[in-house]
Amino acid sequence: MNENESIKIGVATKDGVSVNLHFGHADTFWVYELSERSFSFMEKREVEKYCHGHIDTSGVLAKILETIKDCKAVFSAKIGAKPAEKLESIGIQSVDDYAYEAIGESLLHFAQQQAL
Repeated sequence: MNENESIKIGVATKDGVSVNLHFGHADTFWVYELSERSFSFMEKREVEKYCHGHIDTSGVLAKILETIKDCKAVFSAKIGAKPAEKLESIGIQSVDDYAYEAIGESLLHFAQQQAL
């Protein structure tokens, strides 16, 4: 990633401070614009929780994917195999390496690791 490139990252967070929500428990994804050396908060995108106790969640997952489809990656504290596979199938990287870590530091570390 160079200074002129930027990507969008969705973050499952309950407080906007750390990556502290399971993907399935998120009712909002905080979206950040990330470049090689900086990031900025863009917006909150509301979704229905994927893990809500109902058996058929495929429609809910499809709506979540539609809501975050322009993100290059989604950070969460944890994510199940099925949603991780669905994210990957539409070109979104599922990242749970930064569970309970500060969002800003996590974003900048991720940017350093990317070779876009």
